[in-house]
Amino acid sequence: MYAPYGSVASSKSPRQLLLLWSAACCWLSSCRAQPSDAPAQGAALAEHATSEVEVATLELSNPSAFPRSQSPLYLSHYDLGLAPGALAGRTLLLREGDASLPVQTIDHDGDGTKDGIFALVELPAAATRSFRIVAATGAAPQQPPAQAAAELSVKQGGEWRPREKNPQLKEYVGGQFVNVASFTPPPEHTDHSNLIRYEGPGIESDKVGYRIYLDERNGFDIFGKKTAAPVLHTIGLDGYESYHQPAPWGMDILKVGASLGTGGFGFWNGKEVERVSQVAGWRATVTEAGGAYASFRIDYQGWRVGGITTNVRADFSMHGGSRLVHTRLHFDEPLPRLAIGVVKHPDTELLASSLDVTGMAYGHVASWGKQSLDGAPLGMAVLFRRGALEQREITSSDYVAVVEPDGRDFDYYFLAAWAGEPGGITSKEAFAAYLEQAAEELTLLPRERLHTKLSAQAKQAPLTSEAALGWAKKLADSELARKTLLYRLDGWDTNRRRKPRFEYDITGLLPLAYDELNRAAPEPRYASVLQQLTGSFINERGEIATYDESAYNLDSILPGRALLRLYEQTGSDRYQKAAAQLRRQLSQQPRTSQGAFWHKQRYPGQLWLDGVYMALPFLAQYTQAFEQGRALDDVLKELQVTREHLRTPDNGLYLHAWDETKQQSWADPTTGRSRLYWGRGLGWFSMALVDVLDHIPEADPQHREAVLALVRELAPALAAVQDKATGTWWQILDQPGAPGNYRESSASAMFTYFFAKATRKGYLPPSTQSTAQRAFAGLVDEFIRVYPDGHVSLTNQCLVAGLGYGRDGSYRYYMSEPVWKDDPKATAPFILAAIEIARLLEPSAPAATSPR
Repeated sequence: MYAPYGSVASSKSPRQLLLLWSAACCWLSSCRAQPSDAPAQGAALAEHATSEVEVATLELSNPSAFPRSQSPLYLSHYDLGLAPGALAGRTLLLREGDASLPVQTIDHDGDGTKDGIFALVELPAAATRSFRIVAATGAAPQQPPAQAAAELSVKQGGEWRPREKNPQLKEYVGGQFVNVASFTPPPEHTDHSNLIRYEGPGIESDKVGYRIYLDERNGFDIFGKKTAAPVLHTIGLDGYESYHQPAPWGMDILKVGASLGTGGFGFWNGKEVERVSQVAGWRATVTEAGGAYASFRIDYQGWRVGGITTNVRADFSMHGGSRLVHTRLHFDEPLPRLAIGVVKHPDTELLASSLDVTGMAYGHVASWGKQSLDGAPLGMAVLFRRGALEQREITSSDYVAVVEPDGRDFDYYFLAAWAGEPGGITSKEAFAAYLEQAAEELTLLPRERLHTKLSAQAKQAPLTSEAALGWAKKLADSELARKTLLYRLDGWDTNRRRKPRFEYDITGLLPLAYDELNRAAPEPRYASVLQQLTGSFINERGEIATYDESAYNLDSILPGRALLRLYEQTGSDRYQKAAAQLRRQLSQQPRTSQGAFWHKQRYPGQLWLDGVYMALPFLAQYTQAFEQGRALDDVLKELQVTREHLRTPDNGLYLHAWDETKQQSWADPTTGRSRLYWGRGLGWFSMALVDVLDHIPEADPQHREAVLALVRELAPALAAVQDKATGTWWQILDQPGAPGNYRESSASAMFTYFFAKATRKGYLPPSTQSTAQRAFAGLVDEFIRVYPDGHVSLTNQCLVAGLGYGRDGSYRYYMSEPVWKDDPKATAPFILAAIEIARLLEPSAPAATSPR
């Protein structure tokens, strides 16, 4: 059974299952007292009305070797399984044993509605803490003193007058400052017009404060703090000058001038930064006033720059215990060459992170020196994902990172570390070490295992063929509602945050999974996906959009299987012609000295497990359909070379890759092999084995028996590293429980598919059916999250992993790649695994037998 809450499995009719699902979607409201015509049930529910109701359990693990103090935790109501209004007067608490951690309910997306809870959690080095999220009645617990605050204060009750020294400009005279939730400056407002206290909205933590000029300068300035208590509400009440002088709370410590200040943004025109000056107007809004978390938004209306006009929504947030401001930008029109950075003062030093890191890791552009207005050392930095960086520049006024936004969105962090703050950073070396730790905390997020009661109640049914197919349909339908059809040629690759390309997952494996689902449960919405995605890349002449044969990239081959499906279904020559292009690539693909395919042209001499699945099932299918099977020797040769160089005899597991030249940083200098057993890498290989067998007939025992031997050899090795507690598999297969390692859903889905299909087809003995069923039950229990709107997600998959170009194959590298949800590299194998389990459990299905 599925549920981690210990529910008792039972046999239910489809109507009972539907009623159970409906009950799960409104479980929290049902805990209130019911009418007296159901006294037994009403009495139990009435008891819940005055007690705590468990919503979810959470394990939170620190992946780092150092402790993380006040690590931020945000859990949305949606992820917790709570529909709008479900709390109905209850308060969410974060329990650890009998103790409660302070929790703040926040509006994370800034739409005006509270959407989740936020907490600051102490995480010892490499440690795990376990919590319960409960909904309680009664008064909310008293909150601790605020550690973060945001505010906006403008004068009211005065009047505009010409300035004495410059009558063409106006200033606001008289009146009093009043805190407001939102403000749009009038046309008379410009810099130093005395309308807005300290010239714009402000935000602070217990470490440092910042302000952003709400005028054509758009400067980002710093309030150095000597106290942990909030101080913004006390600053500038008597005008602009006072906060530039030392005070018990601290002072303004930065001269911004005509620069980005600390962490500002603008447009890189090829020579310099154009700040956000040419705008039709501004509007600032405080979205969270404070507590553990604070935020505000600035809407820049009609920014004219680089030949375009765009509105910009900028959200800024801070939390207690941190110097960092998270900055999230959204552009109505895509803006290339975004510039972010920090002011360049005399006698300061540029500090820039290494470029030899993975694209998803955080790096920085920073400065250090005696650049504070009080003469003390001050460090400033912007932190961003390495893959976004186009170039680094130094201008007369700024240290700049030129970055490429992800379509219409970009997010980054900025920070300032003043030597004058209590316990402040006083040396360049200490600042550099601080930046490295900050980058690791952003790159390696705490590992979360969240199990909600809503999800548990939706998983109470026993595992049957119908139930397994139902989970495939639920995930497929949820992804259709979210993004599947966006992967067409003119759409958007949501997870990669770029235009779609003709590649293995979005135009290959995912549409194949939908087509296979249509065979198992025919529906027009599933049948149309293959054409809408893969078909959109093929023109009438059979040419493939975005495809570059000269790259010799095996990732481009897998969609050939989708092309062959389209050819079978439509008879259109365009799809056969397109598939023939891919076959031509393989015929010319560079190879190792033993005849195995290079993974890509730019990866010379390298054999990857990933590439085995990208190429071989297509090659086997194509050669049987159009070449009388003459390339099956190549298929078998690839598998044999892979086994020779990547399999470890001691445990039967395969390493990720082999470099024949032994030159890569990730390769062992003696063997050329990479160091670790990456789950999804071996998952690709395992699926390749059973899918290749679909295209080797029993009349060809020479090739067939060789592949079957690999299947039977691999199965016990995989079973040996299957997680005993959950039936799933880990990101690094042989290191369960190591700091940062996590149970990973894409590999788990692939191995489930391997065991289920191999058992059903008779490649493995009937006894392995229990392994397949336990694996699928674990997939659902551990990774499927059910939402109050009926949609589901598949959680905890490695977004991407590879080798070379900053990816050194170390344990830390595999931990550093983002942990994602609903990526096609996991959702497609889950759908396929669920279909195979459904077929395996069909009452009319023949019992598994050994193959001839």
